[in-house]
Amino acid sequence: MKNLSKYACLNESAFRLKKEEEDKYRTPFFRDIDRIIYSMSYLRYADKTQVFSFNENDHISKRMIHVQLVSKIARTIGRNLNLNEDLIEAAALGHDLGHVPFGHVGESILNKISLENNEGFFNHNIESVRILMFLEQNGVGRNITLQVLDAIMCHNGEFPENEYYPQEKTVEEFLAEYYDSYNNLKLIKSLRPMTLEGCVVRISDIIAYIGKDIEDAICLGIINKEQIPQSIKETLGTSNREIINTIVSDVIENSRDKSYIKLSKNIYGAILDLKKFNYENIYLKANTEEDLKYYEAMFRSLFNRYLLDIKKNNKESTIHKTFLYNMSDKYLSETTPARKVIDFLAGMTDDYMEKCYKEDVVE
Repeated sequence: MKNLSKYACLNESAFRLKKEEEDKYRTPFFRDIDRIIYSMSYLRYADKTQVFSFNENDHISKRMIHVQLVSKIARTIGRNLNLNEDLIEAAALGHDLGHVPFGHVGESILNKISLENNEGFFNHNIESVRILMFLEQNGVGRNITLQVLDAIMCHNGEFPENEYYPQEKTVEEFLAEYYDSYNNLKLIKSLRPMTLEGCVVRISDIIAYIGKDIEDAICLGIINKEQIPQSIKETLGTSNREIINTIVSDVIENSRDKSYIKLSKNIYGAILDLKKFNYENIYLKANTEEDLKYYEAMFRSLFNRYLLDIKKNNKESTIHKTFLYNMSDKYLSETTPARKVIDFLAGMTDDYMEKCYKEDVVE
């Protein structure tokens, strides 16, 4: 790749945890893109909640749309900063593979279940890495480059910053962060990508959802544009298009020829204000109390049912017939019963979880 920034991650630097022959026609990160979009987990993006669950409006974002928006935004920034677009695209498309049914609400419920069963914290970014390393291809995993795995692990857009500095890591340091994250909540909030491309994906995650969630909420009649504070509209714009263009332009102008990704002070402040507005007016109102009780009932009932089925070696159980039956001996022998159920539930789509609940619990 010619004319890359001196801060870009070069294809020659790509490192795989398992050695394999080089591809004649595809660079390592480009090959990662293919491995991710052809994965079973990628297919399930299409029926996973972004913010709003069980609505009949076909114009509301699903998780699939979100990851595509992150990819497009990140590649726009990467191209203008002369970074490695293949690395950026692979990480962007794979960053939410570990997201559970019903979005962050479902993630919060599964996290409680995981802690109650001594399996540590559940975080979707860590589960995304787990899927690619240990679950895909029937428990064998996919041989994704270290740089892409790290960018996925460190992508979490819930923790915005005005400057994103990459942090050099060895393979051992990456693996230590991955494994320690199950028991160290403070670490999850402080993870930093090892590449500048990973930093781009992280800021792009925020850019992709912060305006689109408003657009979806307006479409559903939850809020209207007049509710958005005037100071935010004057700084970022009033539409998703304007918000994306404003922030992307700011990132490019403030990060050009730098070893870090930077936002200007006023744009960063407006993002924080808009994020606060979204939480108070959208995310806290996206689900009713009845919805939340229903989701928790599904997660807990299915977890208990499938955990009991594993312990009883019930081969007729859904978890055996659709998940465990074809998994590798290594996965089956090295994974605890509780973790097997967590992996199964996390990988479900919204509709499939409800189907299993009605068939395996309610009946």
